[in-house]
Amino acid sequence: MAGKYQIPRGTFDILPEDSYKWQYVTDVFKEVVRTYNYREIITPIFEKSEVFERSVGSSSDIVQKEMYRFQDKKGRKFALRPEGTAPVVRSYVQNNLGMNGGNTKLFYMGPMFRYDRPQKGRFRQFYQYGVENIGSDNPFIDAEVIAIGYSFLKKLGLKNFTLEINSIGCVNCTPDYDRSLIKYFTPYLKEMCSDCNTRINKKPKRLLDCKVRGCKKIAKNAPSMLDYLDDECRDHFAGVQDFLKKMGIPFTVNPKIVRGLDYYNKTAFEFIDNKLGAQNTLIGGGRYNGLISQFGGKDVPGTGFAGGFERLILSMEIEGLSFGKEQLPDMFLVTLGQKAFEYGNKLLLKLRDAGISVEYDPDKETMKAQMKTADRSRSRFTLILGEDELAGNKIILKEMESGEQKIIGLEKIVESLKKMCKK
Repeated sequence: MAGKYQIPRGTFDILPEDSYKWQYVTDVFKEVVRTYNYREIITPIFEKSEVFERSVGSSSDIVQKEMYRFQDKKGRKFALRPEGTAPVVRSYVQNNLGMNGGNTKLFYMGPMFRYDRPQKGRFRQFYQYGVENIGSDNPFIDAEVIAIGYSFLKKLGLKNFTLEINSIGCVNCTPDYDRSLIKYFTPYLKEMCSDCNTRINKKPKRLLDCKVRGCKKIAKNAPSMLDYLDDECRDHFAGVQDFLKKMGIPFTVNPKIVRGLDYYNKTAFEFIDNKLGAQNTLIGGGRYNGLISQFGGKDVPGTGFAGGFERLILSMEIEGLSFGKEQLPDMFLVTLGQKAFEYGNKLLLKLRDAGISVEYDPDKETMKAQMKTADRSRSRFTLILGEDELAGNKIILKEMESGEQKIIGLEKIVESLKKMCKK
């Protein structure tokens, strides 16, 4: 039965039969970033609108079309966060996280919001993970950030992904490239989509990223940014490639890679799963030198990446990978008789306090009904406590898969069951 109220379009419920998958991928992500000594930062899900308008870019699709904006009772303008880097940088500056010098290494996870056309792998509320490394312009840092993404995908067992990298230059070398793009695309504008016609004089590099088939075909022969890099950007990009080779991380250079957010410069990269269709980027990121100073901080360089858990889980399901064990109880307790019921209540708390997961159904009284519920719970063991067992200070332990039963003394039940659960 559908019910009176329906979930908003572009959102979804993470149901109990799927939540363990999310727990698994978030646990693996935390495990990987810990080995690189990245620490978690948690920012609010809404910020002042200008946090994103200033950093992401007023002409970007996110600001123009996709941000969820609202005003509070005092008329102040806020927005639900559409991405994670800008809030992290705002917090970095506000809380002076770089006061001790060196690199500040952060990671985050949480919901983001964009008003976009929902499709496979794309939602209006989506869950993102990311890392930020603030403090160094060394190409080793770019390679390390990429290595985190690579390690994470490999740790999950994914095999059908590729790494593509590019340099999108800096403020010194991009003006010439932008002019070359305008010159190249202008004769084709009548054949291109309305978005490309709008972008050409504002953000001409975005034409390289258009997903419309006709526009993609035209962009195929567009000039390459790599031909316009200045010496600094060229050397930096060569350094990134050299470090990736030394780390043993395979990659291809794709001159068509651009990032949709205005704050990116120099290194840009994407981890692609070509089995996912149109929305096939698992992780995207790059360098954003200059962003910290936009927020009133020192001119400190930074780099990072972000990815969506939804697309990641979809990719794992396509490859048939394991998400670990689904959450199931270790034990199901069956009690027969009033005294056993009363003792069972104390036993439940005792076992749960010891870290043993125990399920119990107080609404079922007969042995048959309780055992039927035990089967449905898919617990590994069932504990059976009747009046006779209680009088003998013992309990029956039944292994559900084999049907094998054994007697356990109640005086040492916690120690005994802990050993059973470890086997």
